[in-house]
Amino acid sequence: MDGDFRKDFVKVTAGVTDHPALVLNADYRPLSYYPLSLWSWQDAVKAAYMDRVDIVAEYDHYVHSPTTRIKIPSVVVLKDYVIPQKRVAFTRFNLFLRDEFKCQYCGCKKDLTFDHVVPRASGGVTSWENVVAACSRCNLKKAAKSLKRSGLHLQKSPRCPEAEELKNIGRKFPPNHLHDSWMDFLYWDSELEA
Repeated sequence: MDGDFRKDFVKVTAGVTDHPALVLNADYRPLSYYPLSLWSWQDAVKAAYMDRVDIVAEYDHYVHSPTTRIKIPSVVVLKDYVIPQKRVAFTRFNLFLRDEFKCQYCGCKKDLTFDHVVPRASGGVTSWENVVAACSRCNLKKAAKSLKRSGLHLQKSPRCPEAEELKNIGRKFPPNHLHDSWMDFLYWDSELEA
């Protein structure tokens, strides 16, 4: 039997499922910009109830229990400061973020994969210093050849990024939805224009 049959019997208040809460560290900065640190409204309400966060801003919508009516939090701040990681994990996502989601050979932003600058067949290793984002076309053109033999040129040399550098790059890629109540907290540490 199809597991979705229960949906017909459950009444969900319109809009309640799509009210994420922006999560700020105790210093009122987002835990991360990309992906933006968001919790579901359920996690935000639970954390507030358990006294782990302070609610800074709220939506105009409510959730109800038999005895309580609560405005849905839109911005919460952690009561305990979480120390940001200094070391950046070597992941596909972080690699693409470092390279700003574009091919490091031609600048294309479609069909991204990754490429070993020094091919593994020639002793190249999988590391920050040897792997770059590449579109499928450039990756196929380069194949297991050296940069010189392939005729391709890197736009910038690959290197291990700093955590703060990745955070700043992530700020260039806002999510599709930014609630008005989040705006005062997302870019407050950026330089103001004169």
